[in-house]
Amino acid sequence: MHSLLGREKKEEEVGFGIDLGLSPGFLPQAATMFSCVGCFWVLLSSALVAVCSFSFISPAWIVKDQLRNSHHHPHHHANNKDSVSFGLLWHCSESLDHMYRCYTFGGLGKFAEIPSSSWQTSAVLCSGGCALLAVSSLLAIITIFLPSGGCERRICTLAGYMQMASVFIMAAGLLVYPFGLNSSLVRSFCGDSDIYYAGECQIGWGYMLAIVGVMLTVFLPFFAKYAPKEQLSPTPLPTLL
Repeated sequence: MHSLLGREKKEEEVGFGIDLGLSPGFLPQAATMFSCVGCFWVLLSSALVAVCSFSFISPAWIVKDQLRNSHHHPHHHANNKDSVSFGLLWHCSESLDHMYRCYTFGGLGKFAEIPSSSWQTSAVLCSGGCALLAVSSLLAIITIFLPSGGCERRICTLAGYMQMASVFIMAAGLLVYPFGLNSSLVRSFCGDSDIYYAGECQIGWGYMLAIVGVMLTVFLPFFAKYAPKEQLSPTPLPTLL
């Protein structure tokens, strides 16, 4: 009888030890290496930096098609000898021999030679916003290699705020750019162009690409909020029990 009771007691102690060792609450948590939202956030941030940079150096923000305009205004021979395009820092022309040449406004290092103060302001805003977006993208890449925790969450939050600021800065640059359409250089090619009116010219793919890039950048701060590998659980409500 005593041996039977001793055996049952030992089995209970062994079972209790097993329960302690394998209890779900005491199981070690597997480290999460990547977050799906975080990876998508990093990829989208990097892609939008490329889009922003490409549109910034594009010379096709305002374009004029020589063939299209020559039919409507055949007496403007001086203005229709070339197809021209304008960007933030460049202007290009395509002559009748189909040679396309691009030049900076006044040459490299002569920022003051940009033909309009509005375009100068737009260049500063767009380049500053793009640089801020590039830094936030670098921070997003760093978070991939960080362990989950407070440091990762703080960097994601910082990058999200930087991306939000870059949206406002680049959007302001895009809104300021059309104010330069009344400059004498643009009028010499686009006719009676004015603020937010391109005259004989039209909006180019470079400006449209910049608009699309800014619109997509709006979503980056929302992804940054859910990018950390471990989300903080909501504070439980107090119970009466």
